[in-house]
Amino acid sequence: MDFLAGMILKGIVAIACIVVGVLYGHWYKRHLANRRYCTSDPVLKGKTVLITGSDSGIGRVTALDLAQRGARVILACLNLQKAEDVAKDIKSSTGNSDVVVRHLDLSSLQSVREFAQQIIETEDRLDILINNAGVAYVPPGTVTRDNFDYVFGTNHFGHFLLTNLLLDLLKKSALKRVIVVSSCFHTVSPKPNMTREDSAVGNFLYPHLREYAISKLANTLFARELARREASSGFVSVSLHPGVILSPLWKSSFSSGSISRMVYYALFPFMRALLIDETAGAQTTLHCALDESVAKLSGKYFDNCAEYEPSPFAQDDELAKELWTVSCEATGLKY
Repeated sequence: MDFLAGMILKGIVAIACIVVGVLYGHWYKRHLANRRYCTSDPVLKGKTVLITGSDSGIGRVTALDLAQRGARVILACLNLQKAEDVAKDIKSSTGNSDVVVRHLDLSSLQSVREFAQQIIETEDRLDILINNAGVAYVPPGTVTRDNFDYVFGTNHFGHFLLTNLLLDLLKKSALKRVIVVSSCFHTVSPKPNMTREDSAVGNFLYPHLREYAISKLANTLFARELARREASSGFVSVSLHPGVILSPLWKSSFSSGSISRMVYYALFPFMRALLIDETAGAQTTLHCALDESVAKLSGKYFDNCAEYEPSPFAQDDELAKELWTVSCEATGLKY
């Protein structure tokens, strides 16, 4: 009897291992083995690129690559000391001294306005704007300085206002590209309820617009609507999924307590096996910023350096227009 039980247990373990192996093989083939890399090789001497959240993760890799191509790179970051260290490293490794740091807090509309005004006053051109910064998790109930859900307010409203304030400067260049880093997580977002509620009643000014998945859907809708509105000006606006990356976002998502951090370190070896690195994760951003073919695909969504069909909600033009109206009201931007 013990022998039979042992054989059954071994059989179950063997089957489980086979299933895990098959699943990992499928994941590896879909997300790791077939990663494409940006093959465009333009020289960006004389061009200016602004990247939000470029002091770590794929933003840092993107900044390094564009600096190597000769671009003037503006690192728009919340943590100035960290950004200064990154700028120093980029200058040293590329020989490009035209890398500058500017303070930007996307969770504060006032900070966004001050930052945009500084850029307008000090820069004579802006060729590419990469809306890369983002937060994935904060303690429930955390709000921005303007009383929005912190994740949605940072990931969408901050970038929405920033882009619109810099539009005139962007339009002066030949490239005039806006790249919005979204996520495949937009596909699990429910349809946003954009009904405005009085802030005295709820915790947020727009209480239904919250959390990561909806903010990533908003990123994609924003890029799509911006492309539609600027279609006649030759403006290029696209969104993208960079891949499932082993980035600092994961660590910050597990930083709410000692147990949470222990879980992160326990899962880290598995994450290394399942997720792509930051260099691979920056490639779709670089493709969208540099490849000539993208100029004909304004409004589209990209994944793995190629056009990719987003969720049905992300293709809803009426929803995109509604989000634009709500975003103008939320940020105080003239519609």
